[in-house]
Parts: sequence; structure tokens; C-alpha cells
Amino acid sequence: MSDVLDLAKRLIAAPSVTPATGAVFDALEAMLAPLGFAVHRFARGEGAEGSDEAPVENLFAIRVGPAGSKHFAFAGHLDVVPAGDGWASDPFEPQVRGELLHGRGAVDMKGAIAAMVAAVAEVPAEAGTISFIITGDEEGPALHGTRALIDYMAEAGHQPDLCLVGEPTSVHRLGDMVKIGRRGSVNIYIDVEGTQGHVAYPHLADNPLPKLVAILAELDSLTLDTGTSWFQPSNLEITEIAVGNKATNVIPAAGSARISIRFNDLHTGKSLSERVMAIAAKHGGKARPVISGEPFLTEPGAFSKLVSRAVEAETGIAPELSTTGGTSDARFLRSVCPVIEFGLCNATMHKRDEAVALQDLEVLARIYARIAREALALDTTEQ
Repeated sequence: MSDVLDLAKRLIAAPSVTPATGAVFDALEAMLAPLGFAVHRFARGEGAEGSDEAPVENLFAIRVGPAGSKHFAFAGHLDVVPAGDGWASDPFEPQVRGELLHGRGAVDMKGAIAAMVAAVAEVPAEAGTISFIITGDEEGPALHGTRALIDYMAEAGHQPDLCLVGEPTSVHRLGDMVKIGRRGSVNIYIDVEGTQGHVAYPHLADNPLPKLVAILAELDSLTLDTGTSWFQPSNLEITEIAVGNKATNVIPAAGSARISIRFNDLHTGKSLSERVMAIAAKHGGKARPVISGEPFLTEPGAFSKLVSRAVEAETGIAPELSTTGGTSDARFLRSVCPVIEFGLCNATMHKRDEAVALQDLEVLARIYARIAREALALDTTEQ
């Protein structure tokens, strides 16, 4: 098998704080081209650096198998969150210390992408079509990343039958958890207008804050549901309250707040948004929702069994099928084909001194190779 450690080092050594462009994609292209992949790269976004519209690079690579063969896709992202301070070594100079490889992205998720590359080197081209769906905009706004790649694939006529996303899903040890779905996410911004005035003359003002408090109190008292067979209960959290009043004797002119709802498949982003908007309006406020993704579930079946078999064959662990955690780009890819997430242990992702066990890299590459071979041989009518 290709040296997965060397591949991971090469990716980590290319700094790629979101939105990622350039060198890290050069590195991945250099890995895939010799394996027979046609690599297509394109950028989306035309805004200023630091804005949601800043340019984002994406990569779609494909090795086409025999006519009529299945198409299996690996998906993931090369962008990483900012490293922050206090690392024991340069976060973008990969360093092996003991049995761990340290560097930003080692777990989330350059290590997984390295394992994917090592895996496909072991899958013969005649087994079927394999592709890589790789964005530089997953850790950021996710406006011009995987969604743009989905549009590109549709235009080019590349429709995967199955897709595996390499997010770090394992919790205590490699192989203990596979994600077959995710909850949806919506952030809702609430604004209440009033009339500024002196606190000693309240009859000449209109204080917006009691209205804002009433809105938030009603929202906080909601029980959205108690969960489902595959999903934990939906939760609503107040994440910000802002007034900006620097004076002690002034009734403010306005107040605002933000809530975040993670919701299961008993709801949609639209239905929850309308519910919050009605509560805000009842108390004299306005609500503006931003829906990040809808909940999805890849029903347990042939694909999840295939992934579980591959994990157990290499680790001895029968993984738990789960929908817990935050969102991922699987929320977009689910519109293309059945999608499952499986990857490294997530204990150090986004943390200082992020690190992956060397053995886990090797084992993950073998698991991915098994999954790819079996997925290409799977009767997709069983899904």
C-alpha cells in the first residue's frame, strides 16, 4: 500500500486555512494523477479575502472504469480551521512524535484524504469508477464548496452510486462509530425595535428589551420533540444577546439576539423558522432565519452493512451506527446518492497539537480499500 504517512505529511505541509486554495490542491493532484485520475479544479467566489464570497478552490478527480460499472465516490475537504497559538511545533510542519503524527488537519481531515489516496492505489481500475469530491470550503461558510462540486458533477454527467465522506467519526478508538445521518441546522436572528429615551421618562420611550426577553423566554421554554428511532431530540439554544448600550440612564432603541436549532427529521428548517417568526412577531419582533442544512438519514441497509463489515474486518470492532454530532457536507451530498461518513478519531480535531495515531492511518487506508472494492461490486438496487 502507498505510504499513507508520507501522503498525510505532504498535505499537512501545505497550509490551507479555510478557504483553501493553491498548494494543498497541487499536492493532492500530484498524488492522484499518477494513479490514472483525471483531475478537474475550479474556483468559485469573487469577493474580498475574509468575506463569505472569497474565492474557494474545489477538486473533482475521476478514474473511469469499464462501461456500465458502478461509480463510488470519496468526499472530503482540504481546508482547516486556524491553528491558533501554543503548539509544541509548527502546525504546518508535520512532525512524528512517538506513535503520533502532529499537524493541523492530521485528523480533520487530511489524514483521511491521504488514506483515501492510499486505498485507491490498491483498487484495480477495472473494478469500476472511483472519484474524489474535495472542497476547500467546509470549515467556512460552505457556500462555494461541495454545492458547487455537485453542480459540476451534474453538468459533467458524473453520478456516483454511493459516497463515503471521511469526516472523523470515531470517538474512543478507530472504528467505533459510523455516521448514517445528521441533524439539520438553522440559525435565526431576532431583532426588536423600540424608541430610545431617558430611563427617568419611560413614557416618552419604548423599551425593546422586555419584548426581546419575552421572545427568548417563550423560545427557551419550547420542547421541540423527544427524539426518534435514529435521532436525538432537537435542541434550541440562545447563542447571542446584543444591545450595545453604553449608558446606564438610556433606554435603548433596539435589541437583538441569535438562536441556533439543531433538529431531527420531525422538522424542516422552514417549519421551525416559521414557528420562531410567529413567536417573535407576537411580541413585536422580527426573525430572520438562515438554514444551513436539513436532516438526513441513509437508512441502514446494504451500504451501512458493507461499511461495518470493512471496519470490523480490520479493527475487530462492530461500529455503532449514529446520527449524532454537528453538520457536515454530507448534508449536500445526500441529494446525489446514499452517503455515509466514516473516519479517524475526533478527540483532537480543531484542537492545539492535533494528532493522529500512525497505526490508525494505516488501518483506515485498508478499511477504505475494502469499502471501495465492495461498493463497486455492490448491487445498488439493494439500497
